[in-house]
Formats: sequence, C-alpha cells, structure tokens
Amino acid sequence: MNEAKTQFIETVGRRKAAVARVRLHHGGSGKVTINDRAFEAYLPVAILQKSVLSPFEQTGTQGIFDVTVHVQGGGIRGQADAVRLGIARALVDFNPEYRTSLKKLGFLSRDARVRERKKFGRKSARRSPQWSKR
Repeated sequence: MNEAKTQFIETVGRRKAAVARVRLHHGGSGKVTINDRAFEAYLPVAILQKSVLSPFEQTGTQGIFDVTVHVQGGGIRGQADAVRLGIARALVDFNPEYRTSLKKLGFLSRDARVRERKKFGRKSARRSPQWSKR
C-alpha cells in the first residue's frame, strides 16, 4: 500500500449521545464526507455547516485537509458538535500551535451535559405526579 494515502490523523469527538470518529487527511482539497455522504447532504442546516468548519476558519487551514467522519448516535446538533470537537482535536495533533486559538473559542472543550435519567415514582426526571389535597 502507498504510505501517502494511508497517512491521516484520527481523533474522537463526543457530545450528548453522539460519537464522531474523525480522520484528517493532509494534502487534500477541503472535501468533507460524513458517513459516506456529502457534507452538505448530511448537514443541510447552514448554521451547523458553519459550526463544523469553524476550526478550519479559525486556524486558516481551509482547503488543506480532506475530512472523513463516521458519526453515530444523538441528533443532528449533537453530531455536528461532536464532529467539530473531533476536527479541532485533530488540528491540534497536526500543529500544537493551534491549541491556544482553538481553546480560546471553546472548540477543545467536551460539553458533558447529557439528559438526566427518569426516576421511578416520577413522571420524568424531576416532575412528580399531580398531588391533590382532598
């Protein structure tokens, strides 16, 4: 196998229930593929597209890397945030000098907020059954 084709940086990004495995291929044309589909087809919302590509804009590396992503779980917003975290971590692996600018914008922080579980005897996580005095 050709070594130039197999060289990539692989990282993982997580958000809520979404897990994204991101591969950054150096020397590409800026093509982003998510779950073997075109980037624009998988994430049709423009705000989410901008969010996913923002680490490249911040570091000035648009069009240098090809990105391949396998993401599963969660919803569209959680998946987009997981992909953004994976891309930011891969850029830091590529060049540690990017860390300060990406960290300042919060791209390297794993958002740990998840849905609270439902408790027994309750209608939801905290909502109690309706109580009547008489």
